[in-house]
Amino acid sequence: EVQLQACGGGSVQAGESLRLSCAASGFALGDYAIGWFRQAPGKEHEGVSLLRGGDGTTYYLDSVKGRFTISSDNAKNTVYLQMNSLKPEDTAVYYCAAKRGSPYLPALHYYGMDYRGKGTLVTVSS
Repeated sequence: EVQLQACGGGSVQAGESLRLSCAASGFALGDYAIGWFRQAPGKEHEGVSLLRGGDGTTYYLDSVKGRFTISSDNAKNTVYLQMNSLKPEDTAVYYCAAKRGSPYLPALHYYGMDYRGKGTLVTVSS
């Protein structure tokens, strides 16, 4: 059974950091593109950062470039999102999701992913 278990959300002040983790089971990271989407109140899901397991290609939403870093530990089958210099506009529910193969990362949409985990809430106050 495929599962994506996300954790690491919380409430922080602007400028602080959080690290999200997504533990995957039932498949190998190297065979999938995996990463993070978020949904802010009243808004659609948007792709924040994604990693293509086969070749390590990464994608970042423009507004998080230079602040967020995605990484993976294949031995633990876990993907991480290090979020630094958090801003109030980063407040959202963050979801881990995975899609088989080596897709073009910028074109991925949340509901087009093969597997989606439960979200973890990130709240950034000013």
